[in-house]
Amino acid sequence: MKKTLIWIGTVIGAGAVMALVFGAINRDRPVRTISVNGQCLTTVKKDKVAITLRVTTLAPTAAESMKRATDKVAEITKSLETLPVEMQTTQFNSYEKTEWNRDEQKSITLGVETTIALEVSANGMTTIENVLGQFAGATDVYTENLRMYASPNVTKVALEKCLGVAVENARVRADALAQGDGMRVGKMLSVSYGTQMSESAVPTYGLMRTKMALNDAVAMDAAGTIVAKDAEVSVSVSAIFEIK
Repeated sequence: MKKTLIWIGTVIGAGAVMALVFGAINRDRPVRTISVNGQCLTTVKKDKVAITLRVTTLAPTAAESMKRATDKVAEITKSLETLPVEMQTTQFNSYEKTEWNRDEQKSITLGVETTIALEVSANGMTTIENVLGQFAGATDVYTENLRMYASPNVTKVALEKCLGVAVENARVRADALAQGDGMRVGKMLSVSYGTQMSESAVPTYGLMRTKMALNDAVAMDAAGTIVAKDAEVSVSVSAIFEIK
């Protein structure tokens, strides 16, 4: 009876050793992986329009120049209170302006120039056209950088959806490559991605004159209002999958 117990114990011990050995071999075996790229291309509706109103004043002193500029900005801000717009100051600087006098062969001071830029944005082109009609050509006011763009909330939804499509595209490619070698794809081990969005400015003079100076980013509807073509959004991912 004692010999039998010893024999059973020896078999169990040997089995345990073999299990440990095979377990160690499996742990040491490197994980096979495959790296693939995935892409997604979609469009996003440009739901916002913005214009920059740049106020520039020139006066003999800094105090007078800045007062004239800030007064003009206050006038603009007050007149736009009744419109559904958002406003923010994007530039404020004041400096001594000089120019080269060829007759005297020296630089002369013209005064102090102050510039304040105010970005005005709205949900529609009609509102911005009203802003342009009110301030284009006004004293010390210059219009520039008219643009259409997708708001962050709209862009976020489109990017997240497109990212999922790009990852799915990468997995399909990985499956095709792995099956060719008689393997199958497991879990995704890592992924990185990049995004691009097309943005184009609208020529301001196209609105102020004949509305005919349009480019590839804009078009005109039946009512004669400029509308933006959808922005193109692309997502590219680089993913690494486990293969078995």
